[in-house]
Amino acid sequence: MEREHRYRLEVAWTGNQGSGTSGYRAYGRAHEIRALGKPPLPGSSDPAFRGDPARWNPEELLVASLSACHMLWYLHLCADAGVVVTDYLDRAEGIMVELEGGTAKFERVILRPRIALALGADLEHARDLHNEAHRLCYIANSVNFAVEHAPEFVPG
Repeated sequence: MEREHRYRLEVAWTGNQGSGTSGYRAYGRAHEIRALGKPPLPGSSDPAFRGDPARWNPEELLVASLSACHMLWYLHLCADAGVVVTDYLDRAEGIMVELEGGTAKFERVILRPRIALALGADLEHARDLHNEAHRLCYIANSVNFAVEHAPEFVPG
């Protein structure tokens, strides 16, 4: 049985510096991502594309979405399996390449979670659950590039 989920938000450009898009350098890339009941998320383009480095860019948000989706599935699977995770920190990295003609694409994202397990946890089962989390992650199932994971386990 298929179920449909909808995610509604607004992206509002806030970068009009007085003359709109009268020239490539005449406008700011600032925008806000808004969803009902949540504080606005300040966005911009990547600094390489005249963006504000203090704001989130779409590329970072894509990598963050993949990381968070994987983590949430992994924690769920561990809880169901009795594998106690006491800490989880992912240092994810996305690799995007610029192509001829002004386009670009992501080649891959590498998730590098550092996971602390409770004493006595089944390390091999904990490692195997990453494959299942990857299989179940909605976001990873929706992209057309490789999403890899290289977990590191430490005592919790």
